[in-house]
Amino acid sequence: MASSFAGIEIGKRSLMAHSTQISTAGHNISNADTEGYSRQRVNVRAFDPLYRPDLERAQVAGQIGQGTDVESITRVRDELLDSRIVGQTNVESYWATREKYYAMIESVYNEPEEISVRGNMDKFWQGWQELSVYPDSDAARQAVVTRGQTLTDSIRQQFRGLSEIGKQIDGDIEATVRQVNDISSQIAAVNAEIVRSRAMGDNPNDLMDRRDLLVEKLANLINVTVDRKDPDEFMVHTDGQVIVQGSLARQIKSVPQIDNNGYGKLVWTDTGIDAQFHGGTLGALIELRDKDIRSEVQSLNTMALNFADLVNDVHRNAVGKNNVTGLDFFVQHDFVENTNGNYDRNGDGVEDSSYVFRMTGKNALRPQEQIGLEGTMTFNGASGNVNVSYYASDTVADVVNRINDSNAEVKAYLDRNSNLVLKATSSASMENPDFVIRHVEDSGMFLTGYSGILAQSGEGGAYDFNRADAVTSLDGAQFAVSPVMSPADYMEVNPAVTGDVRSVAAAFANTIGDADPGDARAAVEIAAMRNTKVMIGTGRTFDDYFAESVTNVGLKGEQAQNQLASQNKIMDDLRSLRDSISGVNIDEELADIIKFQHGYNAAAKFVTVQDELLDTLINRLGV
Repeated sequence: MASSFAGIEIGKRSLMAHSTQISTAGHNISNADTEGYSRQRVNVRAFDPLYRPDLERAQVAGQIGQGTDVESITRVRDELLDSRIVGQTNVESYWATREKYYAMIESVYNEPEEISVRGNMDKFWQGWQELSVYPDSDAARQAVVTRGQTLTDSIRQQFRGLSEIGKQIDGDIEATVRQVNDISSQIAAVNAEIVRSRAMGDNPNDLMDRRDLLVEKLANLINVTVDRKDPDEFMVHTDGQVIVQGSLARQIKSVPQIDNNGYGKLVWTDTGIDAQFHGGTLGALIELRDKDIRSEVQSLNTMALNFADLVNDVHRNAVGKNNVTGLDFFVQHDFVENTNGNYDRNGDGVEDSSYVFRMTGKNALRPQEQIGLEGTMTFNGASGNVNVSYYASDTVADVVNRINDSNAEVKAYLDRNSNLVLKATSSASMENPDFVIRHVEDSGMFLTGYSGILAQSGEGGAYDFNRADAVTSLDGAQFAVSPVMSPADYMEVNPAVTGDVRSVAAAFANTIGDADPGDARAAVEIAAMRNTKVMIGTGRTFDDYFAESVTNVGLKGEQAQNQLASQNKIMDDLRSLRDSISGVNIDEELADIIKFQHGYNAAAKFVTVQDELLDTLINRLGV
C-alpha cells in the first residue's frame, strides 16, 4: 500500500524540480553576455509510479503517481548549424587578412605621381631625351645622373616597403602558430574534462560551450572540420590531418628556409611532414608571404635587373664626353665570382651548378626573315621543361614571340645588334633560383647555327645548369652570370659616373674610338627603351610592366574587399540564426522564472496541506 508520507515526497520532488529550474534560468541570465554561452533547459519527467505492471502490486485502481523528477539539464544547440559556422569562419578570416594586408601593399604602390617609381622612371627617360638634344651639355648629363639616383632610391624604397610587409607577415605567422598550438591544447584539455564529467553521468554543458567556442576560435585561424561521432573522442581535422584527437593535441612549428629569404615553412612537430593550411588567418598569411609578396618582390627585381642590364648594355658600348668607354651606368653585383657562373649549390665544397642569367647569340638576325628551319626548342618552366616548336614558314619575330608567349621561365628578344638574347626570369617555385637559365635545348638548328647560341643540336648539346661549366655548351655566345637575389635592393648609379658626369655616354665611338661632337645615338637608343619591346617579366615594355603591376595589386585588393563583404553577410546571417536558437533572451528567462516561482509556491502549499493531514492523523485521531 502507499506510504502515508508519499505526499510529502511528491511535494519535495516538486520543490526540488522547480528550484533547479529557477537556478538554471538564473544561470542563463547571468551568462547572457558570456561569449560562446548557449542557454540551458531543465528536462523534467514524471517520477516512476508506485506500482508497475510487471511487478507484484496491491489491488488498487490504476497507477499511483509519485510526482516529478529532473531528468537532465541540457544546452540548446544546433550542431548542424555549428558545423556550418565552423566551416565558414575560416573563409571570413582568410579574406579579412588579405584585405588588411593588400591595403598595406597598395600604399606601397600608391605614391604621389611625382615621386613614384614610374614617375621617376619617366623623368629618367626624359633626361636621356634631353641629352640626345644637347649631347655636349654637362648640365644634361648631370640631370641624367641625378634622375638615375632618384630612380634607384625610389626602387630601393619600394623594395624595402614590400620587404617590411613580408617581415610583418612572417611575424604574424609565428604569432598565429603559437595561437593554434595553444588553442588546440586547450581543446584537448577540455575534452579530457568532458569525458571525466560524462563518466560520472553529468552533462558538462558549460565545458561543451567552452570547447565549441575554442573550436570556432581555431577555425578563425585555420580551416578545420569537427568529428563528433564518438562522444568520448572528439576530433578536429585540418586539411586531412588530425590536429586534436580526444585529449591529444598535435603541434606545429616553423623550420627556416634559405630559399625563401630565411622565412620558415610549417611542419608537424611529431612527424616533420609539411603542414598545409589553405584557409583562415594562417592560410592567408602564408599565401600572402610566400606567393603575393614574393611575386611582387620578384616582379620589382625583374624590372630593376632588366632595366639596369639594358641601359648598361648600350652605355658600356658607347663613349662619354671624356672619351671613356666600357662603363656600366648602373652597378650590378654578380651572384658568383666564377666567370663561368659555377656555383656550389648543395654546399659540399664542389661546384656543381652554373648560374647564368643571359645568353646572347653571335649571329645577327632579321626579324621579318623566314627561318626556313623546323625543330623544337626546350626551356625550363615553372614545373618541368617547356617545348616551343618552330617551322620553316616562321619569321624570326614569330619564333621570339612564341618563346615569350610560352610558359617557359626564359624570355627572348633581339638586342641593338639584332642578336638573339635569352634571359632568365624569376622562378615560380622556391626550389629553383631566380634569374638563372636552367635548361636550353634545340632539336633543330635555330638556336645553334642560325642564331649562334648553342654549339650542338639535340640532347647532347643542351645547356643544363645542373653541372659546372655548362657554358661549354654555348657556341661562343656571350653570357652574363646571375645577379644576387634582390637586385632592386642594391641597385645604384655607378660611382665612376657620378664622380665625373662627362663619363655619361651619349655617343658611339667613331673610327678612332672617340666621341664625335654632337653625336647622340647612344642617348637616343637609351631614351627609346621606354617603349621598346624588351620583355620585362610578362610585360613586353616598361610601361606594360608598370600597368600590369599596379593593376594586379589594385584588382587583388578589390577582390579581397568584395569577398570579405560577401562573407561578412553570410556569417552575420548564420550567427543571427544561432543566437535565435542558443542565445539567452532575458524576457523569456524572466517569464520562465515567474512560472517556476508559481509552481514552487504551489508545491510548498501542497507540502503544507500534507503536513496538516499528517498532523490530524497522528496527533488528533482517536482523541
